[in-house]
Amino acid sequence: MTTFALVGAGPGLGLATARRFGTAGHSVALLARNVDRLEELAAELGRDGIEARGFPADVLDPASLTTALREAADVLGPIEILQYSPVPRADFMKPVLDIGTADLDAPLAFSVKGPVTCVNAVLPGMRELGRGTLLFVNGGSAVRPHPERAGTSIAFAAESAYAAMLHGVLATENIHATQLIIPGAIRPDSETSSPSVLSERLYALHTERTGFRHYAEPLSD
Repeated sequence: MTTFALVGAGPGLGLATARRFGTAGHSVALLARNVDRLEELAAELGRDGIEARGFPADVLDPASLTTALREAADVLGPIEILQYSPVPRADFMKPVLDIGTADLDAPLAFSVKGPVTCVNAVLPGMRELGRGTLLFVNGGSAVRPHPERAGTSIAFAAESAYAAMLHGVLATENIHATQLIIPGAIRPDSETSSPSVLSERLYALHTERTGFRHYAEPLSD
């Protein structure tokens, strides 16, 4: 059995995607800061017959991410799929004329150093398996910067560039890096952006392995 590792585990999209990969036969490693939430999510998945376990980590702390991912592989099995989809903090979204250099430290750590740390942690195991998938989930500002959300716009663009480069250089190793852009809010009643629909999209990106960038719905004008 191989492992689906979810960085940014939560009760919405994260839980739905963990359930989708878990029902497909993968064990599930849940990474987030809140230990109580991790235990609740793991227990809920366990009631569905999915082997799941929480591993506390902070995306702003590279050492904790590396430790959690290595422990997950040791406990649950090699990580075949990594999903990086933590939710940005509200203070990342300052207007562009209000930000200084210090305001970019946390967004860039969140959206660049975090993904780089995670990929470096899981890539050796994927190479041993001879396959792997790296799923990057971003909002619309990753491709259409918004002046009122400057921190995430800058940081998501950098994350997108990193993920696109991975897509190119890892393809020959049967490791598929791909990005899903979710332009609007994730809503349970949405035909395109509900947790259940998005989880199916993400699972399809893993199995179909076509192209780099995909959209949950068209960008609005």
